Amino acid sequence: MSAWQPLPDELPPEVQHFVEQLRLLKDRTGLSLVALGARTAYSKSSWQRYLNGTQPPPRQAVVALCRVAGEDAERFGALRELALRAWPRPAPQTVPPSQPSDPGAAGERAENAAEVYEDDPTLPWWDTPADEPAPRPPGRVALYAALAVLITLILVAAALMGAVTLS
Repeated sequence: MSAWQPLPDELPPEVQHFVEQLRLLKDRTGLSLVALGARTAYSKSSWQRYLNGTQPPPRQAVVALCRVAGEDAERFGALRELALRAWPRPAPQTVPPSQPSDPGAAGERAENAAEVYEDDPTLPWWDTPADEPAPRPPGRVALYAALAVLITLILVAAALMGAVTLS
């Protein structure tokens, strides 16, 4: 079992309970954060933020952890929803106009801000609701269509060759 850092006292009880439950679930998997990241497509540093209560995890991350642990995702989804309502929002970070901005750092801040507010229903980029299917990659439909056309061409060519040999 991992030795977790104590959660900040200023976290609301709903958030503390949710993070503690996620920690127990992660510990039951027996995986390190690196291995968990490899099995869930969320990085080690993302899991550190989620499991230390510094950032709410996206719904998909919770579902992925439940899948790895063999746990029912609905219960953890409900705990997550309660925690999200109480989760403290960080103060916006702004760079004073007189201070030059590092483009790399700006991109990282924007990425982190998008991840923090990913599930906020008042913002346009919150995650897909559970009752909507996840969007398919755009190339998959084109690949299936091309495969169907190729199979059709092969069948037509075979039929024509059969007709030519019969005459």
